Amino acid sequence: MKTSSILFAMVAAGMASSVHSAEPFTVQDLVSMNKVHSYAVSPDASTLVYGVKVIDDAGEASSDLYSLDLTKKDAKPQQLTSAAGTEHDVVFAPDNKSIYFLANRSGSSQLFNLALSGGEAKQVSDLPLDVNGYKLSPDGKQVVMTMRVFPECETLTCTVEKKQQLADSKTTGREYKQLMVRHWDTWEDHARNHLFVANVDGKKIVDAVNVTQGRDTETPPKPFSGMEEVTFTPDGKHIVYSAKAPSKDQAWTTNYDLWKVPVSGGETINLTEDNKAWDSHPTFSPDGRYMAYLAMTKPGFEADRYRIMLLDTVTGQEKEVAPLWDRSPHSITFSPDGRNIYVTAQDVGQVTIFEVNPQFGDVRPIYNDGSNSLIAVAQDKLVFKHASLVEPGDLYTISLEGENLQRLTEVNKEKLAKVKFGEFEQFNFKGWNDETVHGYWIKPANFKEGEKYPIAYLVHGGPQGSFGNSFSGRWNAQLWAGAGYGVVMVDFHGSTGYGQAFTDSISKDWGGKPLEDLKKGMAAVTEQQPWLDANNACALGGSYGGYMMNWFQGHWNDGFKCLVNHAGLFDMRSMYYVTEELWFPEYEFGGTYADNKELFEKFNPVNYVENWQTPMLVIHGEKDFRVPYGQGLAAFSFMQRKGIPSELLMFPDENHWILNQDNLQQWYENVFRWMGRWTAK
Repeated sequence: MKTSSILFAMVAAGMASSVHSAEPFTVQDLVSMNKVHSYAVSPDASTLVYGVKVIDDAGEASSDLYSLDLTKKDAKPQQLTSAAGTEHDVVFAPDNKSIYFLANRSGSSQLFNLALSGGEAKQVSDLPLDVNGYKLSPDGKQVVMTMRVFPECETLTCTVEKKQQLADSKTTGREYKQLMVRHWDTWEDHARNHLFVANVDGKKIVDAVNVTQGRDTETPPKPFSGMEEVTFTPDGKHIVYSAKAPSKDQAWTTNYDLWKVPVSGGETINLTEDNKAWDSHPTFSPDGRYMAYLAMTKPGFEADRYRIMLLDTVTGQEKEVAPLWDRSPHSITFSPDGRNIYVTAQDVGQVTIFEVNPQFGDVRPIYNDGSNSLIAVAQDKLVFKHASLVEPGDLYTISLEGENLQRLTEVNKEKLAKVKFGEFEQFNFKGWNDETVHGYWIKPANFKEGEKYPIAYLVHGGPQGSFGNSFSGRWNAQLWAGAGYGVVMVDFHGSTGYGQAFTDSISKDWGGKPLEDLKKGMAAVTEQQPWLDANNACALGGSYGGYMMNWFQGHWNDGFKCLVNHAGLFDMRSMYYVTEELWFPEYEFGGTYADNKELFEKFNPVNYVENWQTPMLVIHGEKDFRVPYGQGLAAFSFMQRKGIPSELLMFPDENHWILNQDNLQQWYENVFRWMGRWTAK
C-alpha cells in the first residue's frame, strides 16, 4: 500500500469537496485539462522553460512558453511567447542566454531561437521540408535534424518534387516488394526519417548534410521514438543513433542497433552488432569518456528488460551496470559530474526515479509515488514531471536525497478545485501459484459509507503493461469513479514493474495465469472492500484487455453483467496474418502460426464462441493496423447472429487509440450508457 498516494488522494478529494461547485470528474473535465509540455532546464541550472497548453471554456486551445527562475523559492513564471500555434521541443543554448524550439510559423515546422532577454524569436532554419525533431551539439555550433525524405533522393528538393508527383498522380495503387507495408496507422509511402546536420552560425539554415543518405531505414524509428535515439559525440564530430539495419526482416525483428556516422556523412559503423536484440537511448557522460545506453537481450521480444550498458570510449571496454537490478529503465540522465546515472522505471504500480552508481551498480530510489518523468539534474536537485490518479501532471523538484519536494507549476489549479476525485488505494492478493499480485481500487467520487457500488473492472493492454498510479488522457480510471462505479484494476502476471520474470510469465500463456489472477483479484478485492458489489460488475479492456474480454466470454461467462471490448483480438490465426509487427505474435506464441499452430489455437478466443453469452459493446478504429478492425467486426457479427445483446462503435478516423477529443467523449458516452443499462438496479 502506497500511503503517500492515499494521503494525496484524500487531500485532493478534500480540497475539491470544500468547494461548493465541486462535482464528480467527467470526460468533459478530462478533455478540458491544461497540459504542461516541452520542458528544458538551462545548463547552469538556473532557469526552467516549459510550455502550457490551455483549454478555455469554449474548448479552444492555445499554447505558450514560460520561464521560471529556479534559484528563487517563490519565483513566478514569466511568459515568453504569445504567437499563434505551439512551440515545442525546447532546448537551451549552451550559453544559457537563449532557447531553441520548433514551431510552424511560416507554413512548415522550422527551428527558431529566442533570446531570454526579450525580443522576437528568430527563424533559424528555412528548409523545404518539415523539421520533425532536432538536437544541438555540445558546443551549440551544430544541429542534427530529422526530416522525412525519399532515400533515393540526394537533395531535399528532389523529395519535394517527388511528393508533388505522387500527389498529382492519377493512379492510387500502392506498390510493395517487402514488409512492412503499413505500420500503426499509416500505409508505407517509401519515405524515411533521415538525419541532417547543419552549422548554427547565425546564418539561416537552408540546406543540410544527410548523414543517413541512401539508407533504407528509419531514424528515429517510427512511430513512437524521438530524438532520445540520436546524439552528437562529445567532440561534435559524429552522430550516434538507433535504427534497424536495412533488410527484408523489418516486420519480424527487434534488432535495433546503435550506429555512428561522421557529421559530414560517409561510412556508418555499427557499434552494437553483437547484440541481436534492441539497443536504444545513446547518452554520453559530461566529460565524454563514457557512453551509456539501454539494451535488451532477447531477439524479437519488445517487452524484455532494458539493461543499462556503459561503454568506455577510451579503452573500448563495456559492462552492464547494476546487472542484478530487476527493473527496466526507459530514460538515462548523467549527473553533472558523471558519477551517477538517473533513470525512471516502472516499479510496483508507480514510475519511480532511481539513482544508479555506474561503478558499483548500487541502485537507490529517489521518488516513488505516482508516475514520474525526469527532466534534468539541476546541480543538487532533480526537476521532473509528476502525475498520479488524482493529478494530470505538473513540474516538481526534489533533492538528490529524495527530500524537499517542491511543486513548480499548478497548471490546473482552478479546474481541479471544481472536481471530485475518488479515494484510491493499492491492494495485493495471492494470485497464480500463490504469488503476490498488486492492483488498485478507487471509490466512487460520491461514496457513502454503508452502500454497495457496481464495479468497473479495468483490464490493461500490452499485455506487458500496467494500470498504475498515473493520469491517462484516454483510459482514465477516475471517470468511472465519477460515474458512480467502484473501479478495480489488477496488474496480473505479465504486467510490467514487478520484475522481468513476472513480465515474462504471460508469454505463451495468454489465457492462463492472467485469467486466474483476474478471477482471484476480483474475489480478493470484493472481500477486502465490502462496498464493492461482486454481483454487479462490468469488465472493460483494450487491445490485450479487449482480447481478455473475448476470453472472458469463453472462460468466465458468468462473472459480469456486461463487457466492453476495445480493439480486442478475436481470431489469433487471422490476426497473425494481418497485423504489422510480426515479431510480437511470433515471440508471444513461440514462432510463426505455421510453426506453432497448436499454441495459437489453444488461446484463440474464436474457438470458444459456443460459451459466449455476456452482453458486449465492441469498439474499434478503422485505422488500427496493430489489431485490424476486422477483429472487432467479427466478434460483433458472431454475437449478432447468435442473439447475444451487443453493440458496435466504429471510428473511421481512429487507430489503436482514440485521439480525437470529440470522439473520446462519444466513446465514454457509449461506454457509460452501455454499462448503465446492465448495472442499473
